Amino acid sequence: MADTLVIIPAFNEEKNIANVIDRLTNTLNDVDYVIVNDGSIDSTSKICRERGFNIIDLPVNLGLAGAFQTGMKYAHKHGYKYAVQFDGDGQHRPEYIPEMRKKCEECDIVIVSRFVTKKKPFTPRMLGSRLIALAIKLSTGATIHDPTSGMRMYNEKLITEFALRLNYAPEPDTISYLIKQGVKVCEIQGEMDERVA
Repeated sequence: MADTLVIIPAFNEEKNIANVIDRLTNTLNDVDYVIVNDGSIDSTSKICRERGFNIIDLPVNLGLAGAFQTGMKYAHKHGYKYAVQFDGDGQHRPEYIPEMRKKCEECDIVIVSRFVTKKKPFTPRMLGSRLIALAIKLSTGATIHDPTSGMRMYNEKLITEFALRLNYAPEPDTISYLIKQGVKVCEIQGEMDERVA
């Protein structure tokens, strides 16, 4: 068993999920993964089972928070040291995981950020991200360049926290709350791909 689990919440990702897993397993051979099928009504589950993918089928749609917590419970139960939140739509790049793991030796959470070394564009789409980053800065004093990035790695302490408590969602307000509790958050520079299908 690897020390890192990639948690892939998936809702109606029949057109993407096989490519996501193929890219992940072809890029890295030292991580495990679990797909959390969040009550999909398409062929996501069927495709995963036919391909022999590691999957948990939720009977109803719980949303990202519920699907992610299911993955964290799995990570906690199986004793993983690191857990990665990873989209099932092909936007996240598995090649960042080794760098995240290295950085996670000094942090509790590592975020793949598009804006550590690159400037955030002034677009309507980025306005929300700017406002969230400002709110985190004002409330915690911490600078998070890309608070809406969904590619994050959590250490063992945070796996336990997310697995055993019901009030955590993988959202920017949770990051802000955790920083206030003394959790150290780091970022590495990265890019996100466009959703494939």
